[in-house]
Amino acid sequence: MGGLSIWHWIVVLVVVLLLFGRGKISELMGDAAKGIKAFKKGMAEDEDAATSDPKNDPKSIDHHPSQATARAESEKKVG
Repeated sequence: MGGLSIWHWIVVLVVVLLLFGRGKISELMGDAAKGIKAFKKGMAEDEDAATSDPKNDPKSIDHHPSQATARAESEKKVG
């Protein structure tokens, strides 16, 4: 009681096949496979771009008070 036997699964499979048809199910599975392949390809391209392009490396910004005051003084002279 409470467990599903093989006959329950066969009935469910028959009902699903009658509702959706064989072609619709295979089409749906093909679309899912294409989506997975596209996702994997996109992930691989992102990894390749991140490792091969030095322009994407994060850069640190040093904030020294002397640089900020020098920049402010140069802006005062210009403006």
